[in-house]
Amino acid sequence: MELLVLFGVLFAMLVIGVPVAFSLLAAALACFLAMDIPPIVAVQRVAAGISVFTLMAIPFFIFAGDLMYRAGIADRLVRVADAAIGRVRGGLGIVDVGASMMFGAVSGSAIASASAIGSTMVPLMKEKGYPADYAVNVTVTAAIVGLLIPPSHNMIIYSAASGIGVSIGDLFLAGVIPGVLTGLMLMLVAWLVAKRGKLPLGRFPGWREFILASAYAIPGLMTAVIIMGGILSGFFTPTESSAIAVIYTMLIGTFVYRSLGCKGMWEAAGKSVRTAAMVLFIIAAATAFGFALALLEVPAAMGALIGVMTDNPILTLLIINLMLLALGTFMDMAPLIVITTPIFLPVAMDVGVDPVHFGIIMMLNLGIGLVTPPVGSVLFVGSAVGKIPVTALVKTIWPFYLTLIAALVVITFVPALSLWLPGAFGG
Repeated sequence: MELLVLFGVLFAMLVIGVPVAFSLLAAALACFLAMDIPPIVAVQRVAAGISVFTLMAIPFFIFAGDLMYRAGIADRLVRVADAAIGRVRGGLGIVDVGASMMFGAVSGSAIASASAIGSTMVPLMKEKGYPADYAVNVTVTAAIVGLLIPPSHNMIIYSAASGIGVSIGDLFLAGVIPGVLTGLMLMLVAWLVAKRGKLPLGRFPGWREFILASAYAIPGLMTAVIIMGGILSGFFTPTESSAIAVIYTMLIGTFVYRSLGCKGMWEAAGKSVRTAAMVLFIIAAATAFGFALALLEVPAAMGALIGVMTDNPILTLLIINLMLLALGTFMDMAPLIVITTPIFLPVAMDVGVDPVHFGIIMMLNLGIGLVTPPVGSVLFVGSAVGKIPVTALVKTIWPFYLTLIAALVVITFVPALSLWLPGAFGG
């Protein structure tokens, strides 16, 4: 009965358009009342959900990502990618993916990547004769790569939700090879679709332009080097690295690129505070919802159900992936990480899956949900940037969507792609 109340209230509120965080909190509160648990427990769980030191990195990474966008780092990364690979047929599509990979290495946010790279690449591609739907579809699917290439604040959420202290440094390292692989697969598909559609052929601007573009982009790319170098060397923690990223971005935006002033910093701070508050409130509400699930023994029941169905690691991961893909179509990534990690991680570990590997699987799987209707927040960002209806995008996105699914399959069933690099660094 209590389980029916929990999910009944959640789905009813989502259907009528109540924001996800409030829906999760209301469902948890209704469940506690049905179980004769004092409502104050919901408040306690909300407070506990964000009383985690590592979560302090999230506001700083969000702030750093917004500062990078306003400092013009995205534009410089686009110029580097264009000078390197823009001369092939459909080259701007490949440039879009390459720039998204580089921007993901300094921001770690799919929405930030879709906004920053999309605002530059989509108008440029439309101006050069590319179809609007192609431009947006490449942009939104390439933005998902940023969830894998470190740093990624969603990996921090997963580490906190795991309950077993999964190393954030290992997660960051584990995402590098899968992220590069996914990006290369998207580049190949972007080229194939462009070749089939006879999209424009670019030109090589010359080595001088390439060297100059690279030189201008290096200070921005050093953000990722500083973050990962500091974490791996033990010089500072992931939380401290996020604060260092903010300070460094301010410095290069002000004194190197000279495109970031006090007004831009103030606007970035205001927007980042709103975004971080929303993300942290979602995490807090999802923690209360997850506590209700734990009281009802849903994780144990789910594990037992999958155990009855199969004890084969391949089938177990296949079932979990299908469930996560389905959940990702109607709920955002952050709450799903908080809710589903305690449910599925123990099941995966029981069949021998490494928690670091499972974290990378979740990042890509739930990232795919960001470009899947009806929720698909990254898809809607792309739609707004490209000024094209989501319905038009859905009709032509399938080659890129299938590529993400193929990458998910490869990453799921070839764990060495995720675990080799952490192992090489002693993780």
